[in-house]
Amino acid sequence: MNPAPFRLQVSDSALADLKVRLARTRWPDEPPLDPWSTGASLAYLQDLIQYWQDGFDWRTWEAKLNALPQFIAPVKGIDLHFIHAPGKGPAPMPLLLSHGWPGSVFEFLKIIPLLQQQFTVVAPSLPGYGLSFKPGQPRFGTEDMAEAFAELMTDVLGYQRFGAQGGDWGASISSVLGYRYPERLTGIHLNLLTVRRELNFPVENTEQKKYHQQLAKFQKEETGYQAIQGTKPQTLAYGLTDSPAGLAAWMVEKFRSWSDCDGNPENVISRDEMLANISLYWFTGAIGSSFWPYYARLHGGWPIPRDQTIDVPVGYTEFPKEILTPPRSLAEKTYTDIRRWSVMPKGGHFAALEQPEALAREIREFFRPLR
Repeated sequence: MNPAPFRLQVSDSALADLKVRLARTRWPDEPPLDPWSTGASLAYLQDLIQYWQDGFDWRTWEAKLNALPQFIAPVKGIDLHFIHAPGKGPAPMPLLLSHGWPGSVFEFLKIIPLLQQQFTVVAPSLPGYGLSFKPGQPRFGTEDMAEAFAELMTDVLGYQRFGAQGGDWGASISSVLGYRYPERLTGIHLNLLTVRRELNFPVENTEQKKYHQQLAKFQKEETGYQAIQGTKPQTLAYGLTDSPAGLAAWMVEKFRSWSDCDGNPENVISRDEMLANISLYWFTGAIGSSFWPYYARLHGGWPIPRDQTIDVPVGYTEFPKEILTPPRSLAEKTYTDIRRWSVMPKGGHFAALEQPEALAREIREFFRPLR
């Protein structure tokens, strides 16, 4: 189970094939409504695809990732890819950093150096995502991912105690780790809460009423991607695996909708950052397998059993444009030991990309007293 060093090297032929496919994009019509109101804007996407074809330099971003120490280890029947960035300060705490969908380890390029003064950072590619994917391998839901990461941290890397941090699926993974392995976790820090998304909860105060309205709007207007990825993921995978423009449209719409960007995702996430992430999905062919946590969630239930609690120390950073922001009174029904609850003035779902300094500061302050 010794990890093997890894270096990313996409072939020249794969790069050339991508450019050919981009040049042959067949564009759809767009309804005569406000751009973005029915999905990715045609004008924006055409400009982005032109840049992807003629201006984006994949080799630069490949080198950025290769500047970090990367490894592959056999875990739970797959080859699990992970960054293992050693801490630079005295007695650094091991910290597991988990991304989500439609993200990748490219999300963490800015935040890892900000954390290394206090932590040794372990940042895996989620099983079925990017460099942790090969055709035909087993599929993983978030509970399975948590089991794999517990094995990675303790059995492979030898960390008997570690912290965990995440947003999106990474928040679910971190929460499951805190629930199943409390003896191993120094604590968990989240920028999205794994609170049940059911509208039939009894509303007890004004904050809960506001959240009920937020949740109702989200379920009505923003969950179409969940429905298809959770019910017929294979059908969608054909189109997005064959068309790089289709893949970009599916993912860029989320970068815009879920970030605190005032209507233009490039206000907070550069087009190079978006395209590095999208390109990794393209070159690895992992978009279909990345849908699996949605299918597993829809067909297997919530990751924390009903009426069970997570009792390890918890820190939470709320960014104002996060997709859902449950109030503390609801969060405390699941997380019983919330030590730090911070509300940020700006930021959204992709906090490590949008607000890396603020998120890193919150992670450091939460874990500082914990050992």
